Amino acid sequence: MRHGHVSEDARRAREFEAFVAGAGGRLLHAATLLTAEAPDHNPRARRLLTHALAQTYACWDRLRGEDPYDRARQYLATRFAHGAWHQHGGLLRSRPRPAGPLARLGPQERLVLVLRLYEGVAEEQTAALLGLSTDRVRAICLRAVTAVLRPPPEPAAAVRGVKAVPS
Repeated sequence: MRHGHVSEDARRAREFEAFVAGAGGRLLHAATLLTAEAPDHNPRARRLLTHALAQTYACWDRLRGEDPYDRARQYLATRFAHGAWHQHGGLLRSRPRPAGPLARLGPQERLVLVLRLYEGVAEEQTAALLGLSTDRVRAICLRAVTAVLRPPPEPAAAVRGVKAVPS
């Protein structure tokens, strides 16, 4: 009886390891985009991924045909959304300023943009996951895409040795 339990645990561990080997890199990239950290320095993204994978492993036997990638992505998104809410609520103000490609976007815009464009999640699914209307998800996504494709102009650099003309 004990032998069957050990072999089932070993099977479960092998299946999960294969899942992580196949999906871990993509999930880490999604987490890095969410946190807006640099790809080579992404401790928050790695923590998000670790928690998402731990949750996925905890329910591995109960998935019963459900896609483990979808489940892990859902944990990743909800944990990020919860953390972003606390950060903007003033509880986690000591975080360093994000420096990744989506850094100028707010957390909600990053979340919607990553789910919709990077992960290819439908508007309806994104809306259900985040508790928003489909129209709201569409508007956030359009605003985020516009902000990424048309960044605000940077102020002109001061030219050395040139004095400003008084007005």
